[in-house]
Amino acid sequence: FYIFTNKIAMLRHIVMIKLKDHVDVRLVSDEFKVLLEALEQSIDSLLKIEVGLNISTKASAQDIVLIADFDNVDGLNMYRVHPEHVVVLDYLKEVMEKAAVVDYII
Repeated sequence: FYIFTNKIAMLRHIVMIKLKDHVDVRLVSDEFKVLLEALEQSIDSLLKIEVGLNISTKASAQDIVLIADFDNVDGLNMYRVHPEHVVVLDYLKEVMEKAAVVDYII
């Protein structure tokens, strides 16, 4: 299977985040968006990042979506452990209720 041999053309990483009820969603979302988008300048394996803030009022809606592209699985794995990304993750752990992740070949 190609994903395990890193012979894929590109990998897309999508994360949808629901914040805790007591959190000021707009304030945290705006701060988180800035932190995430800054990673594109400091993590070489991160080819592109897009961060969207929810405008839906549906009960099933998440608060934040992250879409990031990498050359391969190794690039995604380097991103996951990069010190600047870890700082963002530590911040997120304080305010996040849950997250859903999908990684797929594009």
